[in-house]
Amino acid sequence: MKNAKEDNDIIKKQRIVRQKLVDRYIEYRKIRNLTQEELASSMGIKRPNISRFETGQYNPTLDLLVKMADCMELELHVELIDKREENGNE
Repeated sequence: MKNAKEDNDIIKKQRIVRQKLVDRYIEYRKIRNLTQEELASSMGIKRPNISRFETGQYNPTLDLLVKMADCMELELHVELIDKREENGNE
């Protein structure tokens, strides 16, 4: 069973990964000179959904992330890495 420290570590990792992802989406939206309104319109959703995503108030589904990437002519890759191999501790 996990202890409180392990739970807190996981929550911290989730926040870090989420923030990196949000930052990249914002970066690409701006590179493509898209407003939140334009991106939302191309996705068929309302602008406040984009705003909430970008401010961390909304945790979108993987399906929505893929659609958002596609609308910006990006491809989303999700990668799982074995920590044991990454650290050389097979």
